[in-house]
Amino acid sequence: MGEFPTEPWDPADAGVLRLPSGRLVRGRGLRRPLPDGRVPTYAVYLLGKEPPEVPWESRWLRWPDFRLPGDRAEAARVLRDVWERAAVDRVELACGGGRGRTGTALACLAVLDGVPPDEAVAYVRRHYDRHAVETPWQRRYVRRFGERGDRTHPPA
Repeated sequence: MGEFPTEPWDPADAGVLRLPSGRLVRGRGLRRPLPDGRVPTYAVYLLGKEPPEVPWESRWLRWPDFRLPGDRAEAARVLRDVWERAAVDRVELACGGGRGRTGTALACLAVLDGVPPDEAVAYVRRHYDRHAVETPWQRRYVRRFGERGDRTHPPA
């Protein structure tokens, strides 16, 4: 992994997921207050409508609540970018509640990091939030994300 220009996430902080490669990514729900401590250096907001401005670099991925991303090819590009940036940036993924869309995106990052697609949801539920990835179609999206060859890191 690369060198952080600033301090990385604290793995003990709420919402921080450690991927098998050691990359740290924070997931959170935007309906809750911003956690104390470090702020992201880059964030992706998974929402049905454009999010408000934030003082760090961010992008919006159109993703309605309880659904799937509107543009799946764009979502794959954005998630690959998130995975790459997590090696050197404090990356945050967030949706309204921090479970369904955020959990789905985190599970896709786990696939990119080498977790088998059929184990990625369980990995995120075990290490991030036991209620992550809320719908059957979100679980199927994670499995198919891996089947489409979206992996970056070869399985261990």
